Amino acid sequence: MAGYTLSYLAREHATAADLIDRALRLNRNSAHAWQAAGFVSVMQNQPDSAIKAFEHAMRLSPLDPFERAFTMGMALAHFAAGRYLECIDWADRTLRDEPRHLPAMHFKAASCAHLGRIEEARDWIDRAFELEAGFTITRLKALALPFPPELLALYVEGLLKAGLPEE
Repeated sequence: MAGYTLSYLAREHATAADLIDRALRLNRNSAHAWQAAGFVSVMQNQPDSAIKAFEHAMRLSPLDPFERAFTMGMALAHFAAGRYLECIDWADRTLRDEPRHLPAMHFKAASCAHLGRIEEARDWIDRAFELEAGFTITRLKALALPFPPELLALYVEGLLKAGLPEE
């Protein structure tokens, strides 16, 4: 799960946001500062601000070699906003660039499950399990992702519906 780049300043999201604002005052054209702003906005439960930040990052660096961080950020922000079809679209973009991207598979599975597309959700859980056997809800929670509690609960609920085992 190293693909999650969400631990900005050990959960000190307000401090991270202040530092990112400072970085953007110094260089408004830093795509990666905009990306960081997007992730911090999601963690502050502001998915629409996050989407704007990720869109700006992609405009600044349309051929970025780490584009998957932008597309995965968009998937996460749409998931947080409850826009599951959009999350699936952005997760698919991430998976086109990096077919083994586990977080994209997990968010796609959770989104499919929330949309009632259980068979498709289970297929994505099975694909992810091929890459990381033994991944469970318990292991996910042990990662201590810096998600707001309501986002973590929605994510876990979707993964459980998709068939990810509790233990």
